[in-house]
Amino acid sequence: MPRCSGCSGGHSGLSALLPRSAVPDASATCTLPFELLLANPVQFFRVEVAVEDINDHAPVFPEERVTLKIPETSNVGSRFPLQGAWDLDIGSNSIQAYNISAKNEYFSVDFGSQIKGKKYIELVLEKPLDREEQAEVDFNIIAMDGGSPQKSGTTQIHIFILDANDNAPIFSQELYVGQVLEDAPEGSVVLRVVATDRDAGVNGQLSYQFNQAGDQSHSAFVIDSMSGEIKLAKPLDFEAAENHELSVQATDGGGLSAICRVLVEVVDVNDNAPELVISSFSNPIAEDALPGTVVALFTIRDRDAGSNGKISCALEDQLSFSLRPAYKNYFELVTVSALDREEKARYILTVTAADAGSPPLTTTQTFTVDISDVNDNAPVFNQTSYTMYVHENNVPTVLAGAVSAADADVGPNAKVTYSLVPAHPAEQPPCSCISVNSENGDVFVLRPLDYEQVRQIEVLVSATDSGSPPLSANVTVRLVVVDENDNAPLVLYPSQESSPPSNELVPVSAEAGYLITKVVAVDADSGQNSWLSYHLVKATAPGLFVVSARSGEVRLRRSVTEGDAVKQKLIILVRDNGWPPLSSTALMSALLLSDFSDMRLPQSNLDTEDEGGSLRIYLIISLVFVSLLFLVSTAAFIVCRVCKRKELKDGHVLYGASNLQSSLADAAAAGTLPHSYCYEINLTTGSGNSEFKFLKPILPNLPPQLHPTGGSTCYEQDFPCGPGTAGDMEPDNPGMHSALQFNSLSFK
Repeated sequence: MPRCSGCSGGHSGLSALLPRSAVPDASATCTLPFELLLANPVQFFRVEVAVEDINDHAPVFPEERVTLKIPETSNVGSRFPLQGAWDLDIGSNSIQAYNISAKNEYFSVDFGSQIKGKKYIELVLEKPLDREEQAEVDFNIIAMDGGSPQKSGTTQIHIFILDANDNAPIFSQELYVGQVLEDAPEGSVVLRVVATDRDAGVNGQLSYQFNQAGDQSHSAFVIDSMSGEIKLAKPLDFEAAENHELSVQATDGGGLSAICRVLVEVVDVNDNAPELVISSFSNPIAEDALPGTVVALFTIRDRDAGSNGKISCALEDQLSFSLRPAYKNYFELVTVSALDREEKARYILTVTAADAGSPPLTTTQTFTVDISDVNDNAPVFNQTSYTMYVHENNVPTVLAGAVSAADADVGPNAKVTYSLVPAHPAEQPPCSCISVNSENGDVFVLRPLDYEQVRQIEVLVSATDSGSPPLSANVTVRLVVVDENDNAPLVLYPSQESSPPSNELVPVSAEAGYLITKVVAVDADSGQNSWLSYHLVKATAPGLFVVSARSGEVRLRRSVTEGDAVKQKLIILVRDNGWPPLSSTALMSALLLSDFSDMRLPQSNLDTEDEGGSLRIYLIISLVFVSLLFLVSTAAFIVCRVCKRKELKDGHVLYGASNLQSSLADAAAAGTLPHSYCYEINLTTGSGNSEFKFLKPILPNLPPQLHPTGGSTCYEQDFPCGPGTAGDMEPDNPGMHSALQFNSLSFK
């Protein structure tokens, strides 16, 4: 009995499942020998186990897809071997048959055994192949075993049929007819010949060439050997040859060929363009030329005949110019409307002459017409009016600004000069304090100006061109004087002219915050230069008094004590908000009394009271004098303005001038002043002044030891503005009234 190699083992081999396919020998039977030893009693047995096969494996092909290449010239009955499937089972469970799955009229499968018993499988050609009819064949081969149930395996067969050169080229037409224009450029495609070959690969690749070696007609053409396109090798001339006959040969890669004829017809074209000859041309022309002025005269002609020689002429831009026929083929270029060099200084006119050919040929001629200038435009300022600003106390000949005018003309007609002129011919010459540069329009102020004397100046500047006759334009220039801080504050109350200073009576029983008096001061400047602040510089008892920086009110900081002197002296600094700041000082005295009716006051105190009363009288007189001075200054300014015949612009209202006197009179009687005073002035229209004007006070500077900064009379500090302070004053604003409020000032 045959044994399977490698199948020996001990007792443990019986306890494992042993697949028949795991046995490497493919024989019909297989045994597994081993020895069995029993322990009690001791016995020894030799055992052999026979392994029987079952159909547990399906046939398997080596490849899922097999590709074959078979020439289409193969004979019927030709055999093509294939790799067969294999099955691990044996006997009847192994492969028993092969079949083709789909209907196939070209191939069959043959299966059998060789001499030594080895299996083989072959494809047998049953019908001649033709690649042009079917280039590829696909089918499946199925291998089936003899087990139960039966199992099978499949592989896909893909056959490429190789081509053979058994077909000659064939042209789509025997005669090709093409037309080409005689002016067609070199390289233009005339036509394309097309041939086909049913073969594939090299056998189906075609090349084209001309076949007439002795004929020179094809020398004007070239043919693309791959695409069959026939192109022009050189320009054609209809007058030399009306048509060309060619012979084209197509050859495949196997040497088979075919021939066709090609007839090329040359089409005549209109190849002569019209000609334009200029007889006369006038350039430039004046912008005031009348309509109908002849600019150019020219003639047109064409060498072609018939419809190709008929010519028409046209002008593209016919808004300002037009063409007018003259005689036979002569035309005139004339103006049809008024010209304006400032709108358009140059015209580029294009005249087009076209014949009646198909397609028509055209010739264009460009006329460049320049328009010469005439002085018909006056200078124009870039602004309707000018406003310039200059600070008072300016240096002489300072540049305030510039005016600029442009003239739309050119050359001398556009050269502009500037000058000052009176508003009306009968008026006096313009202001001598202003000058204008005749070349560039720069405006200069020739002498220093004072804001307190004049707020603004208006002059008339004329711009004149150099044309003949000259044209001009005028513009108003308003020069606004900007205020500088050149006036120190003037203390109105307490009066600093009385000696000794006025005394304020303070009861010793007064509590902290008691209002002693109020310092009143004004500043002739305007705007923030007139905003005042008050500071206590020195006092007999520094901690007893406090001065409001905004209102100038002098109050007790604390209650009066027995240790305080009866007579207190205060020095109060009044400083404006300009830059650099200017300041003045106010001296005042305060008497601390237990009873105002006490007649036992020292005589010196009584004298001081009399002096205080006199001071109040002087204060009232000063206020009246200042008001009268301001009214006189205002009247003088108005008279000056009327003399210059300027337009009235601003209006202001004054009221309450008498209230100031009555309030100060009441304050003199009661020993105190109101918290704030509001002075408003009624100015005539056009004054442009809403501020008080005061003469600059001639006051001695404080000695260095009185200044907190050690000798500097100016202090740099920002003060808030509020009710009752200089912050309530408004800057100059035409058409509005402004109030000037006096700020109180304290002294120690």
